[in-house]
Amino acid sequence: MSAELNVRHTAQLARLELTDAEAAKFQSQLNQVLGYVRKLEEVDVSGVEPTAHSNQVHNVFREDASREWFTPEVALSNAPRQANQLFIVPKVLE
Repeated sequence: MSAELNVRHTAQLARLELTDAEAAKFQSQLNQVLGYVRKLEEVDVSGVEPTAHSNQVHNVFREDASREWFTPEVALSNAPRQANQLFIVPKVLE
C-alpha cells in the first residue's frame, strides 16, 4: 500500500477531511518516518536480547502486610459533614 493510500485511509478512519495540501504534507512526513524505519531495519541486532524497557525494572511495591491504621472516628474527625460513620459529600450527578 502506498504512503498516499495510507494517509487517505488513516484520515478516513479518523473521520478527518484532509485538503490535498494537508494530504501531501502528511504523505511527505509519513515517507520520512518509513525511510527511518527502513534504515533501522538495516541494523544488525542478532546479538541483542529483546527487552520491554531500556532499564532494569524491579518490583517497587511495598510488602502487602496488615498494619495499624485509622479508626473510623479518627478518619472522620476533620470531615465537614458525616453521618453513620460515613463522609457526606455533595452530589455530582443529578
